[in-house]
Parts: sequence; structure tokens; C-alpha cells
Amino acid sequence: TRDGFERTLYLVRRRIAVELDALSLLKKDDGSEEVYFASFSSQTIVYKGMVQGCVLPQFYKDLQNEDFTTKFVIYHRRFSTNTTPKWPLAQPMRVVGHNGEINTLIGNVNWVKAREKSKALPDHELEDLVSADNTDNIVMMCNTQDVPNLLEPLVDLNRSDSANLDAVFELMTKSRHRAPCALMSLVPTAYENEPALNDNPEIVDFYKFHGGLLEAWDGPALLVYSDGKSIGASLDRNGLRPARYSITSDGTVYMMSETGVVDLDESDIVSKGRLGPGQMINVDLETGEFKDNIAIKSEIASRHPYGEWIAENRRDIPKMSFGDDRSYDDATATFAQGSFGWGLEDIGMQIQDMAGSGKETTYSMGDDAPIAVLSERPHTPYNYFKQRFAQVTNPPIDPLREGVVMSVAMTLGKKESIYKVSEKGARLIHLESPVLNGNEMDRIASLAKEENGGFQQASISTRYALEDGPDGIKAAIDAICDKAVDEVRNGGVEVLILSDMAADQAELDVSTYIPPLVAVGAVHHRLIKEGLRMDTGIVVETGSAWSTHHYACLVGYGANAVHPYLALETVKQWHGQARTQSMMKAGKLKDATLDEAQANYRTAVENGLLKILSKMGISLLSSYQGAQIFEAMGLGEEVVNTSFKGTTSRIGGVDLADIASETASMRPESSDEKAKLINYGYYKPIPKRGEYHANSADLAKLLHDAIGLDKKVSAATTRDVAENDGVKPKNAAGYEIFKKSLESAPLANIRDLLDFESDRESIPIEDVEPISEIMTRFCTGAMSLGALSREAHETLAIAVNRVGGKSNSGEGGEDVVRGTDLSDVDEKGRSPTFPHLAGLKNGDSANSFVHQIASGRFGVTPEFLVTGKQLEIKMAQGAKPGEGGQLPGPKVSEYIASLRASKQGVTLISPPPHHDIYSIEDLAQLIHDLHAVNEKAGVSVKLVSSIGIGTVACGVAKAQADVIQISGGDGGTGASPLSSIKHAGMPWEMGLSEAHSALLSNGLRDRVVLRVDGGIRTGRDIAIAAMMGAEEFGFGTIAMIAEGCVMARVCHLNTCPVGVTSQKEELRKKFPGTPEHVVNFFVFVAEEIRELMAHLGYSKFEDIIGRADLLKEDNDQIKRIAKTKGVSLSGFFSSIPDSKADRAFLRATPAEGGGLKDDTVHVNGFSSDLDREICEHPDVKAAIESDEGGDTAVSFNIKNTDRSTCAMLAGDIARKYGNRGLAGNLNINIFGSAGQSFGAFTLPGMRVRLTGEANDYVGKGMHGGEIVVSPEADAGFVAADSSIVGNACLYGATGGDFHANGRAGERFCVRNSGAYAVCEGTGDHCCEYMTGGVVVALGTVGRNVGAGMTGGIGYFYDQDGGFEERVNGEIVKYQRVVTDAGALQLRNIVERHFEKTGSEKAELILDNWDEEVGKFWQVYPPSEANSAVVAETIVGDAVKVSAIAPSEDLCYLPVGAGLNPDQTTRCAD
Repeated sequence: TRDGFERTLYLVRRRIAVELDALSLLKKDDGSEEVYFASFSSQTIVYKGMVQGCVLPQFYKDLQNEDFTTKFVIYHRRFSTNTTPKWPLAQPMRVVGHNGEINTLIGNVNWVKAREKSKALPDHELEDLVSADNTDNIVMMCNTQDVPNLLEPLVDLNRSDSANLDAVFELMTKSRHRAPCALMSLVPTAYENEPALNDNPEIVDFYKFHGGLLEAWDGPALLVYSDGKSIGASLDRNGLRPARYSITSDGTVYMMSETGVVDLDESDIVSKGRLGPGQMINVDLETGEFKDNIAIKSEIASRHPYGEWIAENRRDIPKMSFGDDRSYDDATATFAQGSFGWGLEDIGMQIQDMAGSGKETTYSMGDDAPIAVLSERPHTPYNYFKQRFAQVTNPPIDPLREGVVMSVAMTLGKKESIYKVSEKGARLIHLESPVLNGNEMDRIASLAKEENGGFQQASISTRYALEDGPDGIKAAIDAICDKAVDEVRNGGVEVLILSDMAADQAELDVSTYIPPLVAVGAVHHRLIKEGLRMDTGIVVETGSAWSTHHYACLVGYGANAVHPYLALETVKQWHGQARTQSMMKAGKLKDATLDEAQANYRTAVENGLLKILSKMGISLLSSYQGAQIFEAMGLGEEVVNTSFKGTTSRIGGVDLADIASETASMRPESSDEKAKLINYGYYKPIPKRGEYHANSADLAKLLHDAIGLDKKVSAATTRDVAENDGVKPKNAAGYEIFKKSLESAPLANIRDLLDFESDRESIPIEDVEPISEIMTRFCTGAMSLGALSREAHETLAIAVNRVGGKSNSGEGGEDVVRGTDLSDVDEKGRSPTFPHLAGLKNGDSANSFVHQIASGRFGVTPEFLVTGKQLEIKMAQGAKPGEGGQLPGPKVSEYIASLRASKQGVTLISPPPHHDIYSIEDLAQLIHDLHAVNEKAGVSVKLVSSIGIGTVACGVAKAQADVIQISGGDGGTGASPLSSIKHAGMPWEMGLSEAHSALLSNGLRDRVVLRVDGGIRTGRDIAIAAMMGAEEFGFGTIAMIAEGCVMARVCHLNTCPVGVTSQKEELRKKFPGTPEHVVNFFVFVAEEIRELMAHLGYSKFEDIIGRADLLKEDNDQIKRIAKTKGVSLSGFFSSIPDSKADRAFLRATPAEGGGLKDDTVHVNGFSSDLDREICEHPDVKAAIESDEGGDTAVSFNIKNTDRSTCAMLAGDIARKYGNRGLAGNLNINIFGSAGQSFGAFTLPGMRVRLTGEANDYVGKGMHGGEIVVSPEADAGFVAADSSIVGNACLYGATGGDFHANGRAGERFCVRNSGAYAVCEGTGDHCCEYMTGGVVVALGTVGRNVGAGMTGGIGYFYDQDGGFEERVNGEIVKYQRVVTDAGALQLRNIVERHFEKTGSEKAELILDNWDEEVGKFWQVYPPSEANSAVVAETIVGDAVKVSAIAPSEDLCYLPVGAGLNPDQTTRCAD
């Protein structure tokens, strides 16, 4: 058969690779493949090459031959972040084309290998690759790893994610899976609570069945597939990537990641559509039949009775109530807590917040404690791991607003083959939660009975005798691994419990335990090695798990579930304390029963796990299990090889005996009833026994003495009468004391293990460049106005601007009053412009040099963009990479809310950076947008240190960034979840050196400036950072200390005692700082750098940049504490290229003039040609110059390579008139298919009309004016049913009117705070995180409407009655249009939509208004509950019906008035 022949070809291809490898012909000396099969099939041909796409037909003559025909073609071209391409890294394209990232790759590969190890076939079958029966058996059994001498391994982490996905997909299609079935299994949709599947339970059952067998290959992906029998496409469950398709009258289907790629006549198109999250389309190549999402999935799902199989075989463990009985008395519980590493803070902060409010602890100020391997205090193994996170090449996702696509459900039991579907695959235990209580453990135990399923179980104790000493841990690990293998292999155990529970105090006294993370990792990897891992599930029963990070580590290294018996015992202990009960009675804690408190704790853990998954862009905990998405920091090779195989640990560290010693050192000295837990001070500094913290009140006092700051002098006390505003002379001796206190402090950072080693003699300090030159490299951290008070934020900006450095706005926007240099300062240093500041000078500027664009888009307006000298894209934040910024509600004052276009008092948690920067291509698009709106400003991209950042940095450089900032994971913050502060992000030393090395090796270093920040405090820190490649340096927390911060660590509570981080008026008056204080600090740091340079013999600072050869390990420092004996930094430095001779990277590229990189800004290429043409049009220039209020009209044609069209025009207008825009109307008529970000940043006076279609991000950052998108008049499709604009349209809009005669994609009006928008239907997540404006949808919408919506109004036309189940009711409410004001607003907007677009749908509604208005739902958040359109509380109040311009005369109509004919025309007229 053809299928048998295909299997033979497939197996022969993999067999040949083994033979070639045996002959040393497979790989070249550099590791790249010498032989590669581009195509080896009788059904498909793959044309590929390491060439640009346009060159391919010149290489393959078939592609020039008109007689050569095919039923289908898949064409894929990628944005290469790898500048040295290799065949193994290229996409095979054998069965699937993949545009995206697989975030779960490590786990997916590990589990495929585990499956392969568990299969076996006779050798004679494996050697006969021609027999159809034999080939069928081979692919069905998927045996590769057992016989590497016969078949090439299926998966390999040295290949790309696309190559590994293609390999598994291909094997599944060879093992009787149809291609769409294979893809549905590998990349499942978010089927739970999906209204679109209500009528198709068979599809839900399919996903339930396969979800138990196979871990989802999760990540943002558009997948196009073909096995030669059918062709199709599918999106991942989040639907971030665009996928548009058109069907023409001759039946041809065109699917493109961007519309407009293929030039089609709209009159020939009968249907236009898009793929939504998790959706699929398919074309049968034999019959020509087109099948939409439901049709193809229902067909596949109906092939087996999945629902019956599940009902008969699966056993569900729902969440059950918690018991009240205590396992230990208080004394024993406290002893157990101490022995497992609990501290007082863990109960007083984490347990109290988690059990009391169901949320993780929020904290502030970053992580200034030593990394675990350098700490003199004992740490659990969890603290040696840092969570990895997504940035640039793949996005994090939003667990708060898009949690609908996420799940923490897990399974236990034996997993059957994914290649051979049978009823046995349904026989699993399904867990609603991975966090189990005692009752659920009992329920699982009952399933061992034959009548309940017969799931065999065994419990293995991980405790061992204390007298065995530290070396006893190795034998104990071997023993539990041997026992696990025996139980699974010989006992048929399907649920394996690893338990460290001691029966009583007596057992606690004589035994210790293998840390559960070490134990589960060792057992997990041993079972994989023995081919048994798929036969059992592992439950960790432990007293050493309480933080969300702990659970993430346990699951990430193999656990299926966790029974945290001691954490639940601690909740009971805490709940019963008199203090807890009194706090509940006083209202300081929400009143909760004991059962509710334990349920709260579990909820907090589950939500914390979702947050950790989301950082990496993973939706399902089952895909996170075993994925090992961590980097180890301070673990030695022995530990990694035993329990954490495949985990990166770059500096070595502790061995197993060290871990055992550290574990034993946590044991309390006695079990006395009066014994208390130690307060280790890991989070809050405490005297004497507590952990060292670099930023302390003592350190602040030393620095204040040095720079002449008295915290008692402020506007609230004596500043106005004190000489020089109370600023004392700076004290050089005081700075020496400050510096020495840091040098003699306990070890904390990697750089503390380094020393300098010069290659030349010292020179006089007079020969070193002046401090004025050095200080131009200084920057302040991106601390927002809102996190900081006005006084603190403006003082920092003025200070760093004075020294020629770069201040940073942070993500909160900036008051326009700061855009003008001061000229009204009196002799006392006061200015009427900034009456709350002191120590000012004429010529000072409070305008931040760097204006930040973050995911919340707070304060991002055209004027904000054109007044920045550099525009920074916040991809990640050091304190919480993979998450958005957070501003607690009490800090959102009226002033802050006005700048951020949000609601006063409402907490702001920005989405993670994924809406328009979810991939390298889309980051490139945002960079393009910013270069368009402000061509003179460089664009910086802020990243956080992590393994792999070198590849990311190369991609960012190729995406036309001018500056790359590397932040350390210890960065400060105004508010963040505690586990994020402590456990995510690596030290900047590692990220900076990797990024510099990768950029230099790939010839990209001269394209970007490298900036670094994160815990930088002294000149020594800066010198080390420079030698590792940095050219600019950011000060965060230490700069706050320099203006008066006393390290109270209450930034998140709005109670800062010196007004640095408070918005309370009475506290802000206590702000003691002036610009002079901060300047004094910068001067001291610069002088310290000069002294170091003189000692090293260097006169110019740039000469030490990238000179890692001037650094060496400090062996005396490494020997300071016992557990650092295994630390080695040699490998860390060996990877940094030698740049001693070639210093060309310090200048811009020759193509850009070769000047200083800081003076060079990349310029958009041909993709901005249309924008330039519009701006240079004489009528346009005249209209902007004169602005006499008249009308100007111009027309242009557009294609989809014309990007950010109108952004340059918006920039020209904003530079001249600010956000108010033009008084007249500039009518811009455009025809064709527009590229991404069409109409970005439009302003009042701009009226942009597109006849055709557009891609993603239409109206991004729109501030005013009008955008209208309509199809061509002779279009052959129904506009209301067809896609006309893409995803994330009007993202971050602050005003303007938008009309689309057609459907929009996902995330329509995300973060809209002022635009009035109409479309004829949307995808998922409409109005997400909206804070203002009005949205009208005249057609069906996807699910999750109004998630995170805190302002604005939505109107949704519900013709089929399915709207209610699509609303996210966590915040918003919905009702019919019940008020006259609401009906008036809606009708006027719909009328204007009809007049602007000629919409047939709008006309139908208007013609039958009295009947159709009853089919609309009105969605509103609490902040709008008393508005006139929601509740007729204020008769006669004005109702806004347009946001085209800020003038109320143009935008409002009176409520209740009968409208005259003039008012029924466009209200803006």
C-alpha cells in the first residue's frame, strides 16, 4: 500500500542516519550535519534551503516549470534569531510548518523519551523495514531509544522545537493517526467551559481522553500541516498569532499569517475568515471538501467512543473538604516545621496571606539577600532554583484575565501509548487539583480496591537515620530509587507515594529526610532510565512545601501531585491562635472557618502555580510537569546528575553531602513546648541572627551621611527656612565608610567572588577621563510615577538630567508639564511649576530622557512618545519577569489615575507583555512603530537575565533595537508577589556576559548599546559590569536611597514614612530629597570609578568595556563559607570572546556612519516608504503647518508590507501641537491591504479611511481622530460575516472613533481607555483590561468578554442568544439597554457607523430599532454603575457618543432631548 511504502521510506531515512553516523559521515567537525534529507516521501516534496525565500525558485528548477502542478503548497519563511543557521535547527517541514514557539519543549522531549524507553520489539522486526506488517508494528510501538544502533532518535534537544514537533507529528501520522487527529492531540484547544463546544460533547471527550495520554505541546503557534492526504491549519489555545483565510469562487482556499500576502480580487472572494484560539480548518485533498473547526474536529472525535471509555474507566478525585483533626500537637508541629526549614516569616507572611485571603504575599523592594549558595544561613534546595520565563521569542500569558485557557488538573496512573488508541488509555485517576488533602489521599487509596478500579499503590519513606551523617543521603537516595523500580516493575504500582512524614516526635528525633525535591527528581529520572516512568504517577507527601515556588519545583521535576501535610497542619495551627481569631474579629482578616482557611491556602497555591506557568507561556500544569523549566544556581554536578538531569547549573556548587548537612542544620535544638521557630529574615531584615540584606536602614544612614541628607528635613519640617534647603556638604570620608561597609559585608552576589587583574601599570588619576564623561553613562531605573511619589520621581529625573545621564519615566506616563525646561526658579530654588520640589535651578529638566512603553500602555500618548529622547519597551522586569507591573489601589490617586487613563483607587496589574510583543516579529513591529512616530528617538528593549538571553539579544538587535537593557533578577519593585521577587530571574552578571558574547560572536554588537541594572550600588559594580560588556548603567533602589529612602519596605502599602513611595499628601510632605543629594551620590560613584581605572592603568572608560580578561576569581572570597567550595566561575568567563584587540564594536556600523552608538538611531526601511510619502505630500504638509481648521483630502494605495502607516504623520502633528492634534480635518483615503499597526497613534484632526482590509494592531495607541475600514464596494462576501481587521486592534487607545465594516480578531480594544469603537463581531477577550471608552459589537463575539475591565461601556448585539455565557463576570455586570441615555448613546453610535461604512448590518438594526435594541446587552464595570447610560440617576446629564476629539462641544448630545435632523448626522460635525 501507499501507506506501507511511506512507512518504509520513513524508517529507512532514520536508519540511514545511524549508518552514516557510524561511518562519521553524518556531522561535520563543527557539529553541523553533513547529510540532511530535505525530502524523502512519495506523497509530498519539500523544497528548502538556507537561502532567502525569493532565491528558492532559482535553486529548485521545478519551481520555474509551468508544467509542474500540485493540489497544495505550504510556504514558510522565518525570522531567524540564529545568525549562524544549521540544518538541524531549520524546520523539517515534512508534515508541519510551525510559526511560533513550543514553551514546553524540554518536558515534551523528556516524556517522549520516557515513552520510548518503555517499549520493546523483536530485533527481526526492527531490521526488516520493508514488510508492511513490520513497519506498522515499529511505528505503533515507537521504539527508538532502546536500539539506537538501528534507528535515529526521534527527538533531540539539540534540534529546534519545530523539528522535534515535526518528528512526533510525523510518527503519529505514520501510526494510523490522521493528520488533523495528531495535531488535535498534540496541540489541544482550551475545551473546558468553551461555549462553542456546547453542542459537540464528542469533541470535549476527545480532548479529555488524549489529555490523559499526552502532555500538550504548549506555546504560541500557528501550525499548517499536510500528510499528502489533507491540508489544514490550526492555532494554539491562546490564539496570539494571526491566521487569516479567504475562499474564492473557484473553491481555492488561501490561508496566510497576514492578509494581503496573495493578491486576490475581492469580487472573487466568497468568504473571509480567521482562525481563533485552538481552531482548525482542513481541506480534503482527494474530495476537495473544506471543513471548518467544528466539522473536522467532530469527524475526528466521532471515530471512537471516547465518552463511554472515560465514563467506564476514569476515576475522578474532585476537591473534597479538609479535615479539622490535628496530626501533631503544637510543640511537635513547631519542631517539624523547623526541621523542614520553615521560619517565622513563612507563617507570619505567607501562610497568613494565603490562608487568610487566598492570595500570595505581595512585597516590595526586590531581592537584596544573598543567593542561596553564598548565604551563611541554611536554605532548602528549592532556593537553588530560579524559574525560567518567556521573553521576546515567546510570550508569557495572562493568568488573571485569560485564566479561562489554563488548568492545574493532573492525572495519576499508567499512561498507554499515544500511537495506538484503545479503551485502556482512559484508565487513569483524574485530579481536579495537584494539591491534595488528607481526605483526597484516602479517596485515592480506596481506588486500590478491585471494585474501585484496582489502581495499585505503594508508599516509600524518604526518611533515614540521623546517625548516618551527611554521607548517608547517597545510600538513602539509592534505596528509594531501587524500591521505586521494584514496586513499579514487579508490583504493578500505578500510584507511588514518596513520603517524609514522621509518625511522632520520637521518629523526628532520630531521623532526617531526603529533601523532597531531591527525592522526586532522583526517582523520576531513575524510572525513566528503567523504562517505567509511564507506568506510574508520583505523589509527594511532604512537610517541606508551603510556597508556590516549592510546588512548581516539585511538579517541574516529576511529581504528579503533592500532599502538603505540614502546610495544612500549619494552617490549622495558625487558625487556632488567639491572634488570628482577634484579627478576624477586628476585620483585619476576613472571617473564615478552618475548612475555608485551608481551601484559601489551596486556592492561593493553585493561582500561584498558574502565575508561574504563565510566565513561561504555559497553560496546563500537565505540560509543566517534568519540563524542568528552571535554572540551577549553586548546585554541583553530582546533585544535578542525580536528580535534575538536563538542568543548567553554570557555576557549580553544593554536593549531596552539603545538602544533607544544610538540611540537618535546620533542625531545632529541642522539642520544648516553648520553642519557637527561627526568624531567618529571608524577606525582612532582622538584627543579629537574620539573613544579610545589602539594602538596609544602616546602609541608607551611611549613604545619607556621605551625600549630606538629613531625613528629618522636609517640607513638613524646616526645609523652607534651612540654609541650602538643609543639604549638608558631601563627605568623601563618609562615602568611603559606605563603600567599605559593602566590601566587608557577607557574600551576596556573583560579582563578590571576583577581583581585578590588570595587564598594565597604574597611572595618575589626573590622566583618567573626568567624572562628567563617566556620568553620561548613568541611568535611573524604570520606576514609575505612581510607584514613586511626584517628589521622588521628578527629583530623580532632574538629578540624572543634570549630570547628563538618562532618566526613565517607568510605565506610568508623564505629566506634559515636565516637557519644558525650567525658567521660573527663584533664588531659593523654588519653582511655581513644581511647588512641591526644592533645590531647583533654571535650566533643570524634569522630562525623563527615556519614556517607557509597557504592556499596560499607561500614559502612552502621541505627545508622550514624541517628547521622549529614547523609547523603552518593557519586555520584562527584574523583580517579576514574565509578569506585568502592579500598582496597589490606594496608590492610584486622582492625579495618578488621570495620567494612566484609569480609575482612581482601582488596583492596576498590567498584563504580561504578550498582546503586541508575543514574538520576535511582533517586537520588531513595535520597534518599527516607535521608530515611525519618533524617528529621532532610539528604541531600547528591557530584558531580564536568563539562560538563552544571548539568542534573544541577537533577535532584538536584528529587530532594529538601538539599546538592549539586561536587568538582574534581584531588581527592585513597588509591588510584586513575594515568590516572584525571590525565585525568578538570574543575576545580571550571567545575562550580561551571555548577551555581550552572543552579540559579539554574531557580528551584531556594533548595532546596539548594552545597558545593565539590578542592585548596582558602587563604582566597583560598574567596573565589573563594564568588563562584562555593559556601556551604560542603571541605578534603582540605591538612587531612591540617595533621595531619602530609609528602606522601610512598605512601598506596596502606600505608607512610606519619608514620602518616597507614597501618594498620601501628608507623607509626601516628609520627602527629604533634592536633586543635589542624588548628584552628590553620582559624583562619588564616578570618582570611585576613576580611582579604579587609574589603579588598572586605563584612562578612558570605553577601554575597559568588554574586557573580561581584566577579571579573575577571588579564591579568598570563595573560601569564606563552606558550601561555596564547589563554586567555579572559570567556565563562566571562558565563553566571553576576547575583544582586547578589536574594539570596533564600540562604534556604530560603517553603514550607519561609524560614529558613537549613543548618537545613532536605526531608521525604518521600505516598510515606512508610504508613511514618508504621506508626510511629504504638499497638501498634508500645508495642512499641518497652517492648521486653519479646513478640510484636506489625499489618497494613496497600500500593500501589506507598508507598516505603521500614519504613525509618522501622527508624530509630525504631535511634535507641533501635542495631544490636541489638528483643528481642521486631514482626510487620508487609502486603498488595499494594510500591514500591521495601520493608523497607529492617530490624533484629533486625522480622519483615516481604508477601503480594503487590515492586519493586526489597527489603531494601536489611537488618541483621537477617526479610522474607518470597509471592504471594496464589489466584494463578493458578506461583510458582517467576514474578517476585515486583525488581532489586538485599538490596543492602548486613549481616544478617537473607530468603525470596521466587518469582524475583528482577538483582544479587540484591549486596554482601551477612551476610544469609541464599532465592529461587526470579534474573537475572544473583547474589552480585556479596558478602562474607558465605548465598544459596540454588531455580531457574535468569542468568550471572556470584559475580563479585567474596570472602566468604559460595551454594547453587544446578541442575535442567537449565546452572549451571556461568553462574559467574564469576575468584575463586570451586564444588562439589557434599560435607560434612555444608553439607548440614545447606542443608537447614535450605530447611526454614525452606518453613515461611515454603509454597513448592511447597521442598516438592518436601525430599520427595526425598536425591536433590535432589545437584542443588545450592555456590559459595564462597577465604576460605571451610576453613570447615566447604565442607571438613570442624573436626568439631563450629557451623554458622550464620540471620542473623535477632546472638545465636549463636538462629542456630546443632551440626554432626553428629541433629536433634530442635524443631530442625527455625525455628531462630530
